[in-house]
Amino acid sequence: MTGDTPAPAAMRNEYAADLGLTEADLAADWHTQFDRWFADAVAFGLPEPNAMVVGTADAAGRPSGRTVLLKGYDPDGFVFFTNHLSRKGVEASANPYASLVFPWFPMQRQVVVTGRIAPVDRSVTEAYFASRPRGSQLGAWASPQSQVVPDRAALEESYRAAAERFDGEPVIPTPPHWGGLRVRPDSVEFWQGRAGRLHDRLRFRRTDDGPPDDRPSGESESWTVERLAP
Repeated sequence: MTGDTPAPAAMRNEYAADLGLTEADLAADWHTQFDRWFADAVAFGLPEPNAMVVGTADAAGRPSGRTVLLKGYDPDGFVFFTNHLSRKGVEASANPYASLVFPWFPMQRQVVVTGRIAPVDRSVTEAYFASRPRGSQLGAWASPQSQVVPDRAALEESYRAAAERFDGEPVIPTPPHWGGLRVRPDSVEFWQGRAGRLHDRLRFRRTDDGPPDDRPSGESESWTVERLAP
């Protein structure tokens, strides 16, 4: 360490004693509970409350993580969009499980999700791509995400080439290598900071057999709520 920067081991914030999360506080299902907390995060004024850390792993189990933006959620899971040839896209295909972490630390909260990951329907991808700013659409064509590039100039030249390619075109098509991924939860944990590091951790865990797509038609999911030690 240099200068006046404190050592990481000395950094410590005490969480509020009057906050908590009990089983009685929870909604009947994880989706409704997440909806409540997400609304709280937006109302709190957090910068980019839809930012989440996405963890994936390759076929050998080597993990990687990065921050991306949540673009939708419903009872079927959480959706974000990416280049399918990026590191996370390739890993999601090779090892179709992922974790999500919503780090709402100013509120002394976080949400941790684990589950299966799979592409969304192409119609969903195309509808979202059409809603993006034109600059972002061009960027999706220009950037070989996660690949090594020689320098910044090469990336900017690729962007200029994409702009020229679609100059005068009112609609930029969705790149074939770009699309949405949905994480269908097996578990959703709601974490509330408490004094003395005795945090509240309540987890919705799915107890039915197999992922949603493997269940017989009309069969509903089954969930249980568990308290985890901090």
